[in-house]
Amino acid sequence: MVPKGLPEPPPPGAGALAPGTYQGTAVFVTGGGTGLGKAIAAEFARLGAAVAIASRKPEHLEAGRLELERLGAPVHTVGCDIRDPESVAAAFDQARDAFGLLPAVLVNNAAANFPVPAEDMSPNAWRTVVDITLNGTFYCAREFGRRHLEAGTAASIINIGASYAWTGGPGFAHSAAAKAGVKSLTESLAVEWGPYGIQVNALVPGLFPHEDMTADIQGNLAGAHDKDACQPALRVGRRRELGWAATFLASPYARFISGHTLVVDGANWQRRTLVNPPVVAVREQMGRGPFEP
Repeated sequence: MVPKGLPEPPPPGAGALAPGTYQGTAVFVTGGGTGLGKAIAAEFARLGAAVAIASRKPEHLEAGRLELERLGAPVHTVGCDIRDPESVAAAFDQARDAFGLLPAVLVNNAAANFPVPAEDMSPNAWRTVVDITLNGTFYCAREFGRRHLEAGTAASIINIGASYAWTGGPGFAHSAAAKAGVKSLTESLAVEWGPYGIQVNALVPGLFPHEDMTADIQGNLAGAHDKDACQPALRVGRRRELGWAATFLASPYARFISGHTLVVDGANWQRRTLVNPPVVAVREQMGRGPFEP
């Protein structure tokens, strides 16, 4: 029997949910102008949603706007620093005013990450990643949740996580710690806000290569062996597959799913070998010399 891996998904533009599932619904996506955030925003747009995308960078907002307008979706872009609760509140005000309704879905996608050995990590690098990835996720969820609690309306939050929230992430201690916090936050808020009709889930992407990956991560991937052969699925993810997972989790068909973290990575994070390969220190993997204080 020759391994063939998992089949390819349906083509772009296909979907499991009924057309118009999100008609009359506003969706707020942080970091929605590039990469996986843009891919998620696009699938909500295909299903009829009005989409607000938030970012600190005007060029990212413009890229997201062009993509969603190409799909014929109502789109609003808003500058927002998710590390600042006042900026977050203003962004939600703008989205509400633009569409005339309160966003019913929040996708907390914005994050910060870069590889660095823990001993070389500056306090500022640690603070920056934790502030954006964990604090920013909380500030956005808190603002969104408070508005729905006040209005007495049902809503859905999807936090973007990472599989090293369970395993740790050598070379990514700052991001792994922050994502572990996001996983715990997801579970805590699901219990607190479930009685008020607010479901909270997390979505963990595997390897979904895209042109907006940072230069250091692209460099790491370029130095790896064939990426398809390194996955149990024998292929990497297609961005629309992550978008489909997000639109399902926030849909009427997933109302009883809350406090759950869905990993979309073709079982890659569970991969083990019968015999462990030799250990290569993180510094050596990154091509760094001996540690010098």
